[in-house]
Amino acid sequence: MKLFITILLLSLVMVAGCTPAPEPAMENPPEPQEPTIDEALGAYGQGEWITDYQEALRYAQELGRPILMNFTGSDWCSWCIKLRNEVFSRQEFTDYAKDNLVLLTIDFPRVNNQSQAERAQNNELQERLGITGYPTIVLVNSEGVEINRTGYRPGGASSYVDHLKQLLVPKAK
Repeated sequence: MKLFITILLLSLVMVAGCTPAPEPAMENPPEPQEPTIDEALGAYGQGEWITDYQEALRYAQELGRPILMNFTGSDWCSWCIKLRNEVFSRQEFTDYAKDNLVLLTIDFPRVNNQSQAERAQNNELQERLGITGYPTIVLVNSEGVEINRTGYRPGGASSYVDHLKQLLVPKAK
């Protein structure tokens, strides 16, 4: 019995001795820093849809590209879903967008959750740009000034890319 108690106590001491010591507290921990634009662009993965308007402006300014703002009801609007399936998910569009656009989704879902901040941002943009239906595609320059707008168009991704190129050509004065 004494041998059993001795082994038990030695086991407890060994286990307790193996727990890591707490890290000493740093007196002056480093301040978290904002990522550089190169780090942010790397995280963006050009050609991907983002949801933050200020971030989209930052990317557009850095890359010298317009922003394609997709005002959508992603989980209920049949024309929005059709545009996504026939155009935005196709290789012809993604190849063009990756090299020429910053893609921004401004969503008004009925079922899918979104943060309070995103909902507020989307409502503000909808009101400011006078969006009354979905899908509405608004092309803005890197300063957020509207260039042109469109919506769903039949014909598939190649036709839509050609349409976008025409909308982005500066108008003669």
